[in-house]
Order: sequence, then C-alpha cells, then structure tokens
Amino acid sequence: MPRPLWTGAISFGLVTIPVKVVSATQDHAIHFRQVHLEDLGRVRTRKVCELDGEALSQDEIGKGYELSKDRTVPITDEELDRMPLPTAKAIEIVAFVDAGSVDPIRISDSYYLAIDGKVAEKPYTLLRRALERSDKVAVAKFAWHNRERLGLLRVREGAIVLHAMRWPDEIRSPRSLAPREVELDDDEIERAVQLTDSMALDSIDGFRDTYRDALEELLTAKSEGKELPEPAEGEKQEEGKVVDLMAALNASVEAAKESRGEDGGGEATVHEMRPRKKTASKSRTVAKKTASKSRTAAKKTASSGKPAAGREAAASRKATGRQAGAKKTTAAKKTTGTKRTARKRSAS
Repeated sequence: MPRPLWTGAISFGLVTIPVKVVSATQDHAIHFRQVHLEDLGRVRTRKVCELDGEALSQDEIGKGYELSKDRTVPITDEELDRMPLPTAKAIEIVAFVDAGSVDPIRISDSYYLAIDGKVAEKPYTLLRRALERSDKVAVAKFAWHNRERLGLLRVREGAIVLHAMRWPDEIRSPRSLAPREVELDDDEIERAVQLTDSMALDSIDGFRDTYRDALEELLTAKSEGKELPEPAEGEKQEEGKVVDLMAALNASVEAAKESRGEDGGGEATVHEMRPRKKTASKSRTVAKKTASKSRTAAKKTASSGKPAAGREAAASRKATGRQAGAKKTTAAKKTTGTKRTARKRSAS
C-alpha cells in the first residue's frame, strides 16, 4: 500500500469510520533535470534568505503570512492543527446527491480511503453499501493542506474514493469564451451526430500515452547512440483555406468506420456547401402569402353575399330555367302554326 497522505475519520451522522488517505493515481510521466550544458552537472534550486543571503535547510524554513510589506506574522503547523475546525481531522459528510448532478470540472485530485484498524471494517462496509444501493454520491467537507475543502465520496471496485472538489467560486464562467450563435444546416448537425455514433466506445481503458512512448524511444536511441527517430509526416492543412464542413464530416465518418473495421460503403458522399437555410424567414413569407390569399377570398365572398357553392348552384338553376323557357317557346310556335293550317283547310 502507498504511504498514507493523511489519517483521520469519516463522519457519517453519528457513525465514525477511521480511515487513511492514499493516492489513487500514479505519475508515469518522464521527468527531466536541469543540468549545466558544459559538463552536465545538475543545477539545484537553493532556498536563500533575501535578508542575509544565506542558503537555508528545510528545518530552518517555516510559514508566515504577510500582513503588509513590512510586517509578517509567523504561523506554525502546531497552531494550524489546533484550530477549532470540525473538519480538521474528519471527512464530514454533509449531503447525498445524484452523481449526474456534479459538474466534472469541479473534480480535482482523487484518493482512496483505506480502513485504519479492525474497528473501521463494519462502518466502512455500511457506508459503501449504502452508497451502492442508493446510487448516490456523498458530499463531504474536510481540512487539508491548511484549507477546508469540498469532497465527493463514491465507490470504485469495493473501495471508497475521495475526490477533492473545487468550491463554486473557484470555477470561472465560460460565457465570454463561447462563440456567438452560428447558423447550421440540419444535414450538418445530423452528420456530426453520425460521427459521434461511429466513434462511440464502451470503455476508454485501451488508450495509451503515445507521447510517453515516443519520448522513451527517443531517450533509448540517444543512450545507445542510434539514429534518432524521424517525425511522422502528417498532412498539414493550408492556412487560410476554406473548409467544406460537410465534406470534412463525411470523410471523418468514413475514416472512423474504416478504423473500426466497418464497411464504409466506398468513398464518402461529399455534398456541396449550400446556402444557410433561413427557416424562420421562409415561414414568415409563407404565412404572409396565406394570410393575403385568405383576405382576398373573404372579400370576394363578402361582395357576392353567397358562398362559392351557392353561386354555382344559382348559375345552374338559371341555365336550367333558360333551357326550359326555350322549349316552351318552340312548343307554342308549333301549336300556333298547326291552328292556322287547320283554319285555312276549313275555309276552302
């Protein structure tokens, strides 16, 4: 087990759980030393008093708070430890919240909480199972490195993890950094969603620090006197070149599918960039035209005093009446002619 960084207890209501805090992460970064280029001698940072110019050892260095330019108040670790602070030696749970309600930007360093003695086994297990069954995380306050901090407790592989958190006033607002509203086509957004789907993974455990691998290769080559590895030739985009966003999205989707061994169906379908859709403007134009047509139809109806169906029926009745009148006139003419013929025959 790594060396404990802090010892104290979890305060869970009236339950006290003695714990030791150990680091949950390891630093695998490659570190360099400052050296004298002429003879590669190591360059060390010396702590020197600015008043007498003497180099000091760690035992001669303490803490002090500068009240003004000419006045400093000394403070000792013992005085800090005796501060009347409930969280000085305790991780005090103050609330339980849904894990999804915590903004990840507030999470800082992570630590494992190990039991400190047999007496801590049962209450530690009790808290762990309560967190697992409730699907919540615990918000806690604790004092460490001369300041009170906010923490988050959750369960990972049977162990309770403490995430140090930043206070709300320590998070800068990003409002001034976000771009102004930009118009996007629905096709562009849909293609971007397809790209996220094609790049989706179930886990991120397979990623490696490729920079560290390349750095190790460089150091090995230098130590063995071999030729240094050549940098990879990557495609560089010409400066000032206008990017066809849809073409870039299509190509990205196909590249993601190929990298995962999926059949991309050939080359990416590249669409030409089209003018931005102005949906709101078109909607207003259509609404105006519809309203104008409605008003025109209403005026025509009002001037006739009859609906369209009524006017058609009236026109039909008039046509029928004219036809009937023509038939009656023809019949009357025939009757008159027949009577005249009969009188002429009688007279003769």
